[in-house]
Amino acid sequence: MAEGSGRVPLAPTPYNYDRRLGELGGGTQASQRLLAYSDALFSIIATVMILPVAHTKIHSDEKLGESVQQLLAAKIAVYLMTFLIVTVAWAAHVRLFQVVELIDDVLALANLACMMSITFLPYTFSLMTSFPDQPFGLFMFSSCAVIIGVIQVMIVLYGFRHSYLLNHQIQESENKAFYKYHILKIILRGPTLSFLAAIFSFFFFPLSYMFLGLIVFFPLLSHLTKWFRSRILGQEEELPVDYFTSYLKEPLSKERVETFSDGVYAIVATLLILDICEDNVPDDNLVKVKYSGHLAEALREFSPSFLAYFGSFVTIGLLWFVHHSLFLHVTKATRLMTLLNTLSLAFIGGLPLAYQLTSEFAEKSYNEIEAIQISCVTIFFASIFQFSIWIAALFHEVETLHPFARYGGKEHAFMFAKLSLYPCVSLAVFCLTCVMSELSTTIFHLTQIIVPFAFLVLRIFVRIGLMMLNYIMSLARSKSSVLEEEEACLSPADVLS
Repeated sequence: MAEGSGRVPLAPTPYNYDRRLGELGGGTQASQRLLAYSDALFSIIATVMILPVAHTKIHSDEKLGESVQQLLAAKIAVYLMTFLIVTVAWAAHVRLFQVVELIDDVLALANLACMMSITFLPYTFSLMTSFPDQPFGLFMFSSCAVIIGVIQVMIVLYGFRHSYLLNHQIQESENKAFYKYHILKIILRGPTLSFLAAIFSFFFFPLSYMFLGLIVFFPLLSHLTKWFRSRILGQEEELPVDYFTSYLKEPLSKERVETFSDGVYAIVATLLILDICEDNVPDDNLVKVKYSGHLAEALREFSPSFLAYFGSFVTIGLLWFVHHSLFLHVTKATRLMTLLNTLSLAFIGGLPLAYQLTSEFAEKSYNEIEAIQISCVTIFFASIFQFSIWIAALFHEVETLHPFARYGGKEHAFMFAKLSLYPCVSLAVFCLTCVMSELSTTIFHLTQIIVPFAFLVLRIFVRIGLMMLNYIMSLARSKSSVLEEEEACLSPADVLS
């Protein structure tokens, strides 16, 4: 509830939707299915950005020299930036449909046009990574971002023109212009910076990358500026009496964050089998000539890829399991937690690259150790940002965590152990690659497959540790109670002596 407001914003419910739709008649629809479709597309587009990076052609007999490492590093940096830009566009889309609650055919078609522009982003990203010295790919990416913003602005203007489509409380507000201004300000940040990036792409394209980078960090900078003005300078932003912070100021809903995250995890897992289907199906003529028609013999040649697939899938699945367990304990995701979750998802999206490297550079390859190290670094950052979400939640545990999961409880100990496992394992394997040159991708992937058993062992160790701790604490309590009883039995003279 906003300061100075005596009203609590009503959460959208099926009953409210049905009642309003019944009053408005045909042609007006609830937006849940449109939002689910849009969330799915956003998560897919954000994730497939890794494909041009993962499919960088490096032959197994070619060393990962300095030039190749710089090429991969540049592609990975651009991938991270574009992934975060897509998530910023998704956040703006979420804010937009917090204001526009109902849709009609016009808004549904306008949203489809917006999604079409979004689905074109991976192609422009491919141009950016394939031709890093050419500005046209950067220009097309920035132009798509501008078009997405323009369509979203048109949706806002159409929604406020037909106010029956707006959120019920905004609809009844006397300050519709204030809400309109705020949602347009949120939506136009990215397109404005993208427009500047498109202009400078033909003159000085490093500056264009700076503008695109600002899209990612501008919301955080804006929040820090407002915090500085309110806490240090004492300048509070003037809000209308009926302004409800849950629409435009509060963090994104936990449910939408979970939906977007689940989409990323599911698509990353799917990309692995797509690579298997594309690269590891033997040619029919080759099977007949080289293996005398024995398909099983031909498939043995691809065994390193299959092992890499199973190891990578287990890692993605268990990281999702940890994410799922984490958000079961979370009641509200703060801005910092949402940012950390986005960074974790960005590295989760990089796991297809790790799979490609460890399957391509199998045993006795020049780049075997380097491929394992890249995989370890990717897994480490994906998991350490998950761990950071938990730490950030503990700082505001009263509002972010269920009571049974707060600091000091049994569930807190289990969650801490789960979140610590992958950072520790990936860091340990990375250190082993620095001292053991004979560490192979086979051992690495077998380690990935064994990790689920480590979760069970961890649970047993945590239970044993908690039992021992409770036993020690009970002994200490019983000892103190005995001492108190003995003191109570002493006479005043004995106490004085």
